Amino acid sequence: MVRDWPVAPRRVLYVLCVTPRQQARQEISAWRPAVPGVVEVLHARFTEHAYPMHVHDAWTLLIVDDGAVRYDLDRHERGTPGGTVSLLPPQVPHNGSPATSDGFRKRVLYLDMTQLDAGYIGPAVDTPDLADPLLRTRVARLHTALADPGDALEAESRLAFVGERLRGHLRPRTAPAGPPPGPGVAKDLRDLLDERLGEGLTLAEAARLVHAHPTHLVRAFSAAYAIAPHQYVTSRRIDRARRLLLDGVPPGEAATAVGFHDQSHLTRHFKRIAGTTPGRYARSRKSPVPRSL
Repeated sequence: MVRDWPVAPRRVLYVLCVTPRQQARQEISAWRPAVPGVVEVLHARFTEHAYPMHVHDAWTLLIVDDGAVRYDLDRHERGTPGGTVSLLPPQVPHNGSPATSDGFRKRVLYLDMTQLDAGYIGPAVDTPDLADPLLRTRVARLHTALADPGDALEAESRLAFVGERLRGHLRPRTAPAGPPPGPGVAKDLRDLLDERLGEGLTLAEAARLVHAHPTHLVRAFSAAYAIAPHQYVTSRRIDRARRLLLDGVPPGEAATAVGFHDQSHLTRHFKRIAGTTPGRYARSRKSPVPRSL
């Protein structure tokens, strides 16, 4: 599959201002992650800016962390009450402005049509604001995963469950679900992850190779091994990194050797799992004690 975005996300921080007063109130951070299905990520803080009527060619998945937004969609006035997730369909005009004098802070994902096809546009126009705490939590965690280019497998997994939840809201399933994947798919996935530990494996590719839907595959693996696939990969990579560090390999080289994006990516996960940084762990190693004959 040919992608038209860079392998590593390119993050751009815009300060939309002309005066110091405005600079403190208007900020934008935007980037294009290397995760299929996500066209763009946008984090923004506005106090006065009002979007005119416009359209996108992608789905707009919006959560508001502070304040509120009011907008018009298909000639109907809408808003973002606290705790909701808003889904604005492509090619349908909408605008947006702060609902209060304090403005708003938002996080937005732009999703392509592989996540939601055109058949969902009508239902989204009718019900764009979804009061679903679980969906909001999943969207927030997806944003966290997308912030680090080394967490692509986690981001793919979280995106799959966000898409599943959205489709459930827009077109509730009336027919019974198909049979769950067999118990062998969890082991098949583990074998694939072990085989591709250094180079990595996308969720879409894994699902294709073991003939299972991505969300079913993640559920089967988590049920079988009590750990999500991305957590399994991270822990295995940390184990490999520990061995290399004790062999005297510098942290930066160890990071790339075991499949992390860079040293900072290794450090973040290493400290969370091992309780210390890779550098301190390496410095703690002791020389072997000679055996007496």
